[in-house]
Amino acid sequence: MLTSRIFRPVMNAGVVYARALNAAVPMQSIGGIEELVLNIEEDTIKQADYSRGGGGTRAQVKRVKSVGMAAKLQDLNMVNLARAVFGSASAVAASTVTGEAVTAYKGGLIRLAHIQPTTVVVKQASTVIAPAGNYEVRPEGIFVLDDAADIDDADALTVDYAFGGYDLIQALTGAAPILEMAYAGVNEAADGAPSVVDLFRVQMGATKGFGLIDKEFGTLDIEGEVLLDPTKSGAGVSRFFRVQMV
Repeated sequence: MLTSRIFRPVMNAGVVYARALNAAVPMQSIGGIEELVLNIEEDTIKQADYSRGGGGTRAQVKRVKSVGMAAKLQDLNMVNLARAVFGSASAVAASTVTGEAVTAYKGGLIRLAHIQPTTVVVKQASTVIAPAGNYEVRPEGIFVLDDAADIDDADALTVDYAFGGYDLIQALTGAAPILEMAYAGVNEAADGAPSVVDLFRVQMGATKGFGLIDKEFGTLDIEGEVLLDPTKSGAGVSRFFRVQMV
């Protein structure tokens, strides 16, 4: 019988799926994950023994205080990042811009409304300013050269350009998301035996680490709490998470 198995060393790998709680959307993989850990924190209430000298514990009650979840996400994709910074995510379609007003300063960057501009035309009034000897077009905008011949500090310019599609995340615009999550794992120490862990309601915390410049591959370090699911009921039925394993 499976329930009589004693020898079961574990080294797990797997995939994590998630979606917003009660959302009518597919549960999708969140991508690569370096670490996923559940931490059960408990309160212990003790009754001291005063019947004789020396003390000791006469009785105690242990109650679950919280079920924590910690993870290191390897894929900083739009969905993961938006969840980790309590933000909103949207896809910006490729388009063109005509006459975006900017102010130029020598030796400085002009940030445009969109990234990776192409076919850039810079004008002062109706006069086109050539890039040679004046500016460089960069993914982050337009960099005005220190010795720009045709641009002075505080010049009011306009920019026409095209841009490709990109993802936009507006950080800290919403509440902490509550997700339904499922871990689908394989035990590499037991011939790839599968296991599935369902986390019914996980309220995410903001990322503890969002590296912009890293010496190693970047990860999103997140923490959350597995909340009680009031829709789960019945004797012996967990309202927090369940584990199915071979």
